[in-house]
Amino acid sequence: MRSIYPVLRYPDASAAIEFLRSAFGFTVHEVHAGPDGEVRHAQLGYGDGLIMLGTGPAPATRPADDDYRVYVAVDDIDGHHERARSAGAEIVQPPFDTDYGSRDYVARDPAGLVWSFGTYRP
Repeated sequence: MRSIYPVLRYPDASAAIEFLRSAFGFTVHEVHAGPDGEVRHAQLGYGDGLIMLGTGPAPATRPADDDYRVYVAVDDIDGHHERARSAGAEIVQPPFDTDYGSRDYVARDPAGLVWSFGTYRP
């Protein structure tokens, strides 16, 4: 059973869900919209991980590359990177090898949130 669930807010949660699905390979578990059709709560999965998201105000400033980010463990970094790049993700750092044996890359989504992907599994 999971104990930690990152919760993210996006100005347009519907568009964010589509981007996270197409660019990063997330699967949609559930989406709950209000009477106005705005996404109030959604759950997206990747592997055995789960994030929650909903509609909320845009960040006041664009996060710096070392600010808050979500790390997602993936098996094929180069393939995942190409998928994200092709879908329009801003690549902050292309694939690289770390000194602890992981292969990683860093991307920014359209709302400015930074995502790290790597082969390292804590």
